[in-house]
Amino acid sequence: MTIKLINKSHHPAPHYETQASAGMDLRANIETPVILKPLERTIVKTGLFIELPIGYEAQVRPRSGLAAKKGITVLNAPGTIDADYRGEIGVILVNLSNDDFTIEDGERIAQLVIAKHERAEWQLVEALSETERGAGGFGSTGTK
Repeated sequence: MTIKLINKSHHPAPHYETQASAGMDLRANIETPVILKPLERTIVKTGLFIELPIGYEAQVRPRSGLAAKKGITVLNAPGTIDADYRGEIGVILVNLSNDDFTIEDGERIAQLVIAKHERAEWQLVEALSETERGAGGFGSTGTK
């Protein structure tokens, strides 16, 4: 699939690191380092603008290394970029650690996954079909 990209950053375009990678790293495109204090959130710009085909979305997801090692994650994970959005891609990062975290220009801050999606049409009904699970949720199927 080909996706139109405008790269106004001074970093390479996102790319897959391996043949089997699902996501491409997004890099911070900032003039000066940003210090993210514990429990603080910020939008980090990437300098990237995309044009997705209708029927696709771009999902902004956390990087596992940043989350596991530093407590930095994407606040609205996964963030959705719709096919009709033409603005700059921004990443909402939050610091869930107890330490300040410095975001440097060019740092890999999130990953972008391109996904096909469906559009639903609602059918209003008076009842739903019965299942074994029924209305059980939030752990009702057990933990093991």
